[in-house]
Amino acid sequence: MKKAVIDLGTNTFHLMIFEGKNILFKTSIASKIGQGGINQGIITEEGIQRALNVLNIFKQKLIEFEVNTENVFAFGTSAIRNAKNQSELLERVKKETDINITVIDGDKEAELIYKGVSQAVKVDKNALIVDIGGGSVEFILCNPDKILWKRSFEIGGQRLMERFMKKDKISHTEMSRLDEYLRQELLSLTNAVHQYQPEVLIGSSGSFDTLNDMLYWKNTGSFAPTDIVGFDYPISEFWKAFEQLAFANHEERMQIGGMIPLRVDMIVVAVCLIKFVLQTYNIQEIKISNYALKEGAFLMC
Repeated sequence: MKKAVIDLGTNTFHLMIFEGKNILFKTSIASKIGQGGINQGIITEEGIQRALNVLNIFKQKLIEFEVNTENVFAFGTSAIRNAKNQSELLERVKKETDINITVIDGDKEAELIYKGVSQAVKVDKNALIVDIGGGSVEFILCNPDKILWKRSFEIGGQRLMERFMKKDKISHTEMSRLDEYLRQELLSLTNAVHQYQPEVLIGSSGSFDTLNDMLYWKNTGSFAPTDIVGFDYPISEFWKAFEQLAFANHEERMQIGGMIPLRVDMIVVAVCLIKFVLQTYNIQEIKISNYALKEGAFLMC
């Protein structure tokens, strides 16, 4: 029986179609449903239209692969779960595409991310998984056997960008304000890190993918291979990328090999967040997972 998973992220919607354990098709399309309203707790009319446009494209793929809508598992995350007009979006999606969206809480999101990431990267020591989305960031502390602690924080890239990156080029003052904001917001994570002492950061989702692509582009002139799902990422390369990204303007960032338009602005607050985590928790090793929420959901189907 053919099934599908749809991950409705704040910036990107992902579709994966599969039969048994065989993946037949997957794609990701920018939706940017959080743009302009995420910090006010709404999805704007423009955001709803973008969501419908992407889901109609997905609907055509479901028809093409003969997937019945009752076998489609669509998950709404941060932007949708916090939207005051959530019910309006869900009703319009159902009416126009016949896709039912299940809104999952942050705890479930973190659990699914862990399941996905642990299939891509071998966890051989205490680790901190970090998944930076547009609306939320999931932090999962784990050891080789299990989850030790997990939590989702509503501090995703779109939220941070609208709050701290008022101009194209983030200022030192805004960067300092962002650090202080993260220090306050992540107190519970700080306490958990002190308890479990992670030695490696495992990054998943968009911003980490872009950092990996930048490194591959620098070394090979092409994007990172898609047939590899887990990567070692030298921490020295992160600090080079941070200097390159954090103090450049939009045009300069867009010229960097491996950069894509979807990430060119949000990558700035993302690397600031990664810098904060590495420095605050004294982590000296980075791995990157190509698997995240949708792969975790796939394992549950």
